[in-house]
Amino acid sequence: MSEDFLATLPDGRALGCRRVGVPSGPVVFHQHGGPSSRLEVDLFADAATRAGLCVIGIDRPGIGRSTPHPGRTLLQWADDVRALADALAVERFAVTGWSEGGPYALACAAGIPADRLVRTISVAGGSYGAFGDNWAAPLQNPVDRLGGWLCLHLHPGFRLMYDALAWEARHFPASYLAQVKAAVNDDDRACFDDPAVAEAFVAATRECFRQGTAGLIEDATLLYRDWGLDFGRIAGPVDFWQGGDDRLVPAAINRPVAAAIPNATWHEVPGAGHCVILHTIERIFSLCRQALPAL
Repeated sequence: MSEDFLATLPDGRALGCRRVGVPSGPVVFHQHGGPSSRLEVDLFADAATRAGLCVIGIDRPGIGRSTPHPGRTLLQWADDVRALADALAVERFAVTGWSEGGPYALACAAGIPADRLVRTISVAGGSYGAFGDNWAAPLQNPVDRLGGWLCLHLHPGFRLMYDALAWEARHFPASYLAQVKAAVNDDDRACFDDPAVAEAFVAATRECFRQGTAGLIEDATLLYRDWGLDFGRIAGPVDFWQGGDDRLVPAAINRPVAAAIPNATWHEVPGAGHCVILHTIERIFSLCRQALPAL
C-alpha cells in the first residue's frame, strides 16, 4: 500500500511525499531521479515491506506536489529533509538516492549530523558537479555532455531540451520509454520489459512535470554546477552502488566521489546498468535496517 501526503516546512513551503512499506517502521527518505518524482518509491514498495521499513519518497521543489524554491542550493536540500524529519517526529533515519537523486542524498550526508542520518546510499548518482562545474564531461554519454554544455553556456537551450522531454513523456509515454530503452544496456532493457516496472517508471516521470519543467530544470542545473560540498567532512557511512555497465552514468564518474568520502564503501555490480537499484534494493534496505533502531 502507498500513501501520499503533504508536509509543511517552517518557511511555509510544502513537500509532496509518498509513503510505502510499513508505516510504523524505521524511516528511509528516498531522493528520486530525474525526470522522476516521489512516485518512484512504488518500484520499491514490496522490498520495503519485506524489510520492515517505512520508505518515503520526496518531491524536490517545483517537482510533483512540492512548492518551488527559486534560488535554492544543493546543500539546502539537507535542510528540507531535516525539517521533514522533524515534522514527522523522526529522530534517526537513512537516505537513499538514485541517479539524479544520488547527489541530493550526498547533500544530506554533508548537511545532516551523523547521529540523525545514520546511513546514506547513492545509487548510480549523477555526480557531474562534484569537483567543479560539470567536471565529469569527458566521462559522460553524449546526451548528458550536451546537456552540461547547454546548462553552463546556453541555458535557454537547456530549458528547451527539458521542455521537449516533458512534452514527449506527458503526451507520448510509449515513445519516451522506447528512447530510454535505446540508450541503456540489455540488462536495463530487461527491467523495462517488465510491465509493472515500465508503468511505475512512466508514472513517476509524468508526475515530475505536474507543475511544468521549471522545477526539474533547476534541479538538474544544480547537478551540473559546482556542488560546493566538502566531502572530507562527511562523517557518517556512505554506500555507493553502481552498475558496471551503466550507459547513462558510467562507474568512472562515481568512483572518485566515493574515494573522497572518508567512510564510503563502493559496491559495483558487473554487467548491471543504470537500473542496478532494482537488482540490489533488498541489500540496500538491509543495510538501512541494520543501521536503524528497532521500533
